[in-house]
Amino acid sequence: MSKFRNYVYKVVQKIPYGKVVSYGQVALYAGAPRAARQVGWVLNQSEGKVDLPWWRVVNNAGRISIKGNRYNTPDLQRKLLRSEGVKVDEEFNLDIESYRFRPTEKFFKSLNHDEEYLEIIDPKIPFSKIH
Repeated sequence: MSKFRNYVYKVVQKIPYGKVVSYGQVALYAGAPRAARQVGWVLNQSEGKVDLPWWRVVNNAGRISIKGNRYNTPDLQRKLLRSEGVKVDEEFNLDIESYRFRPTEKFFKSLNHDEEYLEIIDPKIPFSKIH
């Protein structure tokens, strides 16, 4: 399994109940800040293979944007988010800033990135301080 895929799994598994992240956030936290589309691909390919709270990942505009596959559909994602208290409208939109996961220093340390990467991404992290 690739290092990137492992990081995606690790990040998504740590998203708390009732919170969401964007595909871009996952990519950034996984060490590949320009790989939002690849995050979507990894999540799509993990269907039925890995126990992940995939429904907590939405696009940065606050919209459920998965195309759906055999088991995971936009309707299912909305249902799962709603079950966690996230308000999602009938057009699959949510207020991402109200529910966005804002990581802590402990979260980043648990990912075991090197200090150089943490310094590079520090300004890009929403409402957090790594150092």
